[in-house]
Amino acid sequence: MRLSPVFDFVRTIPPIAWIPIMIVMLGIGLLGKASIVFLSAFIPCVINSYTGIKATKNVHIWVAQTFGASHLQILFKVALPTALPYIFTGLKVSLNSAWASLVAAEMLGSASGLGYMIQMGRLLSRADLIVAGMVVIGIIGTILSAVLDLLERIMVKGEVR
Repeated sequence: MRLSPVFDFVRTIPPIAWIPIMIVMLGIGLLGKASIVFLSAFIPCVINSYTGIKATKNVHIWVAQTFGASHLQILFKVALPTALPYIFTGLKVSLNSAWASLVAAEMLGSASGLGYMIQMGRLLSRADLIVAGMVVIGIIGTILSAVLDLLERIMVKGEVR
């Protein structure tokens, strides 16, 4: 069974559109927010990982088969190393999407978090709370991106820029 049409359908729905249904189904607690973050991050990761695996050259697979590699060995020694740049691209897209979705979920249906703080700042006409929330979001996002870049430099062979 091909899952591509399912991924194509779900991929086109903005992650923020899932917020109301998750609040109705799972409430405004941690489980609802985690589900929204998962949905927003999962699809880009899977699509990019699949694209990376498909980018593995047939000649590399044939060489591995010639040397007697099993399917699992081909996956872990040939396909995944080839797909790592794609996987990290998917992780970067997922990080941005998940972070934005988390803040949006906190703004629309939460009683805590940075999004909630920004929303309260808006309701109370407190620009200082809004700006402080935005600065913290930027700092945390920058730190998470730097960690992901460091992991990419460590794990992906060759020059990464």
